[in-house]
Amino acid sequence: MRKFLTGAAMALAMVAAMVVAMATTSPTGALAEGVTHRVAIHVNQNDPKVMNMALNNAANVAKYYESIGDTVVIELVAYGPGLMMLVEGKSPVASRIAAMSLEMENLSFAACGNTHRKMSEKAGKQITLLDEANMVPSGVVRLIELQENGFAYIRP
Repeated sequence: MRKFLTGAAMALAMVAAMVVAMATTSPTGALAEGVTHRVAIHVNQNDPKVMNMALNNAANVAKYYESIGDTVVIELVAYGPGLMMLVEGKSPVASRIAAMSLEMENLSFAACGNTHRKMSEKAGKQITLLDEANMVPSGVVRLIELQENGFAYIRP
């Protein structure tokens, strides 16, 4: 009788594990709907093509995950020459950033404080960033932190 109960308990545990596995994956083996993804997008070039590609990546990733019922958190991190993406009056993609920020509450922009400080010193005045930009102490450190917190890393 004890062997029977032990066997039945093991079988029940296996069935429970299978139910959990089936509930979290689709028939193709992909994760089931309702998953939250995290993406860090890195921009360190003062190149409008790279900046637009980064924004395209953000829009496409968000659209894809929304289409399958998942959510995504996207943080674009700009430093070095790429910080020009977030400089008011100089950004070639400022209007696009403004529009995307209104449309996508899951998108944020991190501006490197080190780069900002050096740019301001060189200019002899405080460089103004776009309203959508959030200053972080270091863009590189921010990318490290995001990856340590499970963010996928994308560099267009």
